[in-house]
Amino acid sequence: MSRFSFNQATAKYWPLADVVAGCASAGVTNVGLWREPVAEYGLTRSAKLVREAGLSVTSLCRGGFFGADNWLDDNRAALDEAAELGAPALVLVCGGLFGRTLDQARDRVARGLEALAPHALDVGVTLAVEPMHPMFCADRCVVSTLGDALDLALQFPAETVGVVVDTYHVWWDPQLAAQIERARGRIVSVQLCDWVIPLPADTLLGRGHLGDGVIDFPPVVAGVLSAGYTGFVEIEIFNQDVWDAPADQTAATIRQRFASLLA
Repeated sequence: MSRFSFNQATAKYWPLADVVAGCASAGVTNVGLWREPVAEYGLTRSAKLVREAGLSVTSLCRGGFFGADNWLDDNRAALDEAAELGAPALVLVCGGLFGRTLDQARDRVARGLEALAPHALDVGVTLAVEPMHPMFCADRCVVSTLGDALDLALQFPAETVGVVVDTYHVWWDPQLAAQIERARGRIVSVQLCDWVIPLPADTLLGRGHLGDGVIDFPPVVAGVLSAGYTGFVEIEIFNQDVWDAPADQTAATIRQRFASLLA
């Protein structure tokens, strides 16, 4: 349980102050944060709140979207925010096609990482490339497999660019075990949630509590640990029913599921 981290997206409607208080009261010492609620509360206030509660920030979501008009300034700002919060990694959702061909869009991601890597090194935050399930390729992320993400990350020093292993996006990949081993020294964030069926109309919200879907978690977790990962394991769930449930109940459920499935 010392590796457990509560990603605040799991309780979307819980204000940051309540997330921090809820984690502290439940004995949860690690939290993954998102930029929007941090900005709403205020960056300096957020950093102070987290520190005074004794919480470690395990990641900040999100940067990326390299096809957007202001992507460079926005990502530099995101790196600065992560540094102030004490987050070791900025999770990147790299963006969809944005009117380009697939090859052009993927090349744009590589060039975006190249532009951001020096600033990442300066502030001491690792750019964490998150591969996303291929169904999100057109609009959210043209990096679809862990192998694709690694091909990008390995072009840069390990302290500047790494990868995210998110079970919702990579569980289906027949090359997953081999790519996790290949990712030794490059995994900077691990995020867990289940794949529930049938998927909802908005497939982004098809994530569920551990054990409510079809993913076999122990081999994935064993793989990342065998590959030398020493960081935290976040629970990050996008699901309307989970969001509508009482947040403290959600926090208790994910903690219990984590302990029972992965202890």
